[in-house]
Amino acid sequence: MTFTIKQNDTAPALEAQLLDSEGNPINLDMCGVRFHMQSRYVKKTLIKPATIVDAEKGLVRVDWQEGDTDTVSTYKCEFQVTFTDNTILTIPNDGYFLINIVRELA
Repeated sequence: MTFTIKQNDTAPALEAQLLDSEGNPINLDMCGVRFHMQSRYVKKTLIKPATIVDAEKGLVRVDWQEGDTDTVSTYKCEFQVTFTDNTILTIPNDGYFLINIVRELA
């Protein structure tokens, strides 16, 4: 998955469906989900909670705040799910999602 947003924009939100290694939705009932984003080229890291939109379908959303998209770059990102027994699963577990923050003109 690749998501593109303009520099300093706070919309649209990033929405994703978290799937297990067999392509099935991960049930997020009673779980916590954190979003991690790290630039490949500049020193910027973002870690913030993701909102669970539909636990049964594994749907989550990341709402951007001022400053989250201020640095133009390509970012690797992942979601970290913490289950009720405190086990952790990182999605995807075979790589990263990509986010492109594109320079604004004004």
